[in-house]
Amino acid sequence: MVVGGVWGGLAGALVLLWFVWDMPRPESALAATRRPSVRLVASNGALLATEGDLYGELVRLRDLPPFLPAALLVVEDRRFRSHFGLDPLGIARAAWANWRAGTVVQGGSTLTQQLAKNLFLTPERSTRRKVQEALLALWLERRFGKDELLEIYLNRVYLGAGAYGVDAAARLFFGVPARRLQLWQAAMLAGLPKAPSRLNPRASPDLAVARAAEVLDIMVDAGALGKDRAVAELSRIRSPPPPARGAGWFADWALARLADSFPGNADLVLRATLDPRLQAVAEARLEALLAGAGARAGVGQGAVVALDAGTGAVRAMVGGRDYRDSQFNRAADARRQPGSVFKPFVFLAALEAGMRPEEAVADGPLTLGAWSPGNAQWRSRGEVSVEEALAQSVNTAAVRVLLRAGGPRAAIAAARRLGLDGRLPNDASLALGTGEAGLLDLSAAFAAFANGGFRVEPHGIASAATGNGRALPVRRAPPQRAVEPAQAEAMRGMLEAVVSRGTGRAAALPGRAVAGKTGTTQEFRDAWFVGFVGRGGSASPLVIGVWLGNDDSRPMAEVRGGTLPARLFREIAEAAAP
Repeated sequence: MVVGGVWGGLAGALVLLWFVWDMPRPESALAATRRPSVRLVASNGALLATEGDLYGELVRLRDLPPFLPAALLVVEDRRFRSHFGLDPLGIARAAWANWRAGTVVQGGSTLTQQLAKNLFLTPERSTRRKVQEALLALWLERRFGKDELLEIYLNRVYLGAGAYGVDAAARLFFGVPARRLQLWQAAMLAGLPKAPSRLNPRASPDLAVARAAEVLDIMVDAGALGKDRAVAELSRIRSPPPPARGAGWFADWALARLADSFPGNADLVLRATLDPRLQAVAEARLEALLAGAGARAGVGQGAVVALDAGTGAVRAMVGGRDYRDSQFNRAADARRQPGSVFKPFVFLAALEAGMRPEEAVADGPLTLGAWSPGNAQWRSRGEVSVEEALAQSVNTAAVRVLLRAGGPRAAIAAARRLGLDGRLPNDASLALGTGEAGLLDLSAAFAAFANGGFRVEPHGIASAATGNGRALPVRRAPPQRAVEPAQAEAMRGMLEAVVSRGTGRAAALPGRAVAGKTGTTQEFRDAWFVGFVGRGGSASPLVIGVWLGNDDSRPMAEVRGGTLPARLFREIAEAAAP
């Protein structure tokens, strides 16, 4: 018996050693590192996006409404205050329920075991991992008091959508700190540890609401909540509002070069330039157009950009019809033929070569080699002013202006100087916009016509701070003089003529100065309107760019830049009025 006992003890020790040889050291694991978190908030403080591991403020039990830890314990571990880290009764109850059901319907893990798994172990399902979990739970119970364990759990538990801890989840899902949670909100959070990635309000609002109602019922059954109070809270449950659909495109664009702009591993809070009200207007108006007149005209997609002409700060960005269906950003990343919306750069080069807006230019037929540009519906008058040629978007006159300005190279130089870096052909067809350009770049380039001749860099981050509130510098290029004031003012006047009496009349707003340019590509594959509107007072004009078309370049039903795009510009500009 003695020998057997010795060998049995040795065998047990070896088995235990096999279970624990790679078990992490608890003391060091409690201080484990995490991915730095990044919060992108709108100009009004609303959360737009997060990256990394999102943690909130460290909370204490005394700071929280008592129903939050009560709801958590009722759902996850009712015997938390009485067990020693493992709950034999709970394990037996779960085993019996699972045997009767023929599958796993209950878990026997205590809250301390869950904490051990979350802090120290992987989600792997194996006997070895369960034994390690049990041993670590016993260590935690010996090392910490019950309130301390509960506080660690509340601050570390993963609750979905990148949020760790109840304070981060409360701010992410409800926009309030954990100390200000309502009962139904606490019930929703208490129900998330069961399946945080599937039940959280960002992933599935309906499932989150149903789970919150289930938690309230469990609290009533456990005597932790009165029936009347539960009924009242059930009537208050709401799905937290989802983030703006289009804000996803803006967030992707604004955070694209984060590591270059903010090296290091500190938590960051970035305040965006986005105006949530204007963003919501742009999204709603684009969706309404695509669902109505756009659908009837064969328009499947669209994009909108709004930016401050004086600084380049992007105030709204909608990169398509629905971010959930397609994350491709048609506002920032797509390159399409700009058509006549490129003509202002040709006319700028002409002004810089000495031409004047009132100077005459022929508008009759023109042939260059084997190429003869057409004038669509324009009927030749023999001669028109340079300003009228731009206002009416006369193609033959634009080609003559290009040639008198010094040819394609001069126009390309003007476009490059204002920030257009797409492919631009070195031939006369450039005057008709046969190159490539993106909506964001075009909108930023038009800012120089609105702000007196300064090139601006479009940007989405207004200010930055570390997680503890220390301000960080935001590096961006200041506006640079790119056009002489006289030429910028002349271009502004000509672009105002486009709206007042030319192809962009649908963009006009009574009593407000509006300028812009229409653009339509061959066979109505792309339709553009890029322009700007004054905002009164000391505010610089707002540049708004609109593109409509189809991803596969399928032609639309005679949609020109002066029709639906100009109308959409007007609707957004109208809503942007102070």
